[in-house]
Amino acid sequence: MREQELILYRNLAGADILRDMSRLMDHCAGRGSDGGMAGNGCGDDSAGASALFYHCIHGLLELAGSHGFYGNLWHCYLTDLLVNDENSYSMACEVTGAVAGTVNEAALHDFTIFREFFQFDLTAMAEVFQGGAVNLIRDYQIGERRSRVYNTRIRDHICALAVRLCGAESAAEMKEIMTDFYGAYGVGKLGLHKAFRVVHEGDEMEIRPIQNIAHGKLDDLIGYEIQKKKLIENTEAFVEGRRANNCLLFGDAGTGKSSSIKAIANAYYSRGLRIIEVYKHQFRDLSEIIARVKHRGYRFIIYMDDLSFEEFETEYKYLKAVIEGGLEKKPDNVLIYATSNRRHLVRERFSDREERSDDLHTNDTVQEKLSLASRFGVTIYFGSPDKKEFQNIVRGLADRQGIRMPTEELLAQANQWELAHGGLSGRCAQQFIDYLAGRSRR
Repeated sequence: MREQELILYRNLAGADILRDMSRLMDHCAGRGSDGGMAGNGCGDDSAGASALFYHCIHGLLELAGSHGFYGNLWHCYLTDLLVNDENSYSMACEVTGAVAGTVNEAALHDFTIFREFFQFDLTAMAEVFQGGAVNLIRDYQIGERRSRVYNTRIRDHICALAVRLCGAESAAEMKEIMTDFYGAYGVGKLGLHKAFRVVHEGDEMEIRPIQNIAHGKLDDLIGYEIQKKKLIENTEAFVEGRRANNCLLFGDAGTGKSSSIKAIANAYYSRGLRIIEVYKHQFRDLSEIIARVKHRGYRFIIYMDDLSFEEFETEYKYLKAVIEGGLEKKPDNVLIYATSNRRHLVRERFSDREERSDDLHTNDTVQEKLSLASRFGVTIYFGSPDKKEFQNIVRGLADRQGIRMPTEELLAQANQWELAHGGLSGRCAQQFIDYLAGRSRR
């Protein structure tokens, strides 16, 4: 059972199938009278080994269903373990690529064991257990190739990597392949995925990948060239390791604020940018979120959509402390991007500024409410388009959707639509075009 000899890759998540398959390999090789079956709930006879064999086949097929793997499922499973294990070697490679020092000897030791797993001839199991089930996992074909765990891009990377690892002529070559992968794509969920949300399982906080993020581009947002330029300049500085500012996108509803930040996440993923969506009620988790990502080899934007506070809401105080004001310096690989319909984020009233207010220190109250917005070094205003700009947006979106309609008729219908659906905005224009596209394909 060679998996017990692993050093760096010792705490593999989801390694039950690996342990069971290792026992079956020993059983097939005739090592030990019970083949390592005892104490595994399968008894110590051939029937127990056979039951464990089919249990492993079931597990690999379930993995194919959840992860979308195809080809040799055993190799894909092993590759998935290597890709996701966050240990001292893989984490160092994520940051610097190839590393120096004794840790390479430990890594080579582990890859020697993994190579044995990759090179094991599954035909031996088919002969021992006299069944064709092995053929199900040696060249598994899938239909729609969907995955509940990975998006298509990540899943394909893992399946292709499995083929390369299987073809490696030595453990050293296998180690080199994985080192290059860690440097290029990272390790674990924070390395592979581009967008995340914060969830709570009981008392535990988890940063969980978002599987289906919109694949929008900044060019999809018609107009707002100055706004996009400011956002790009700040983000470029951030991903290049230069000084950059927290960024607040504010203005009218439906003008593309949120879409711009999602487009930024897509545009800079390949350059190491990741985005974590945090809701207002989760601001207490901000310090822990930052602690988990500050030593990773990526740049993280903490994204807060539709940010605003009523007078009775005090969560903004957590945000103020994290952005600027706490004892611990905010790490260089973390920025906060927020969108809001309010420039100053916290609701203000005229009474806050009246000299006869019940508040003895009126100016202090005003400054307290303004201080959050002032912590965003870059503020970008997105205003509603005028009539001409709205019509330009409608024409541009119609062209992209392939909608063929006389311009006068298109704009006339667009004007009627915006009067009944919220006024002039890019969102209203998109909804109108979606309506036309849906109607034309009935």
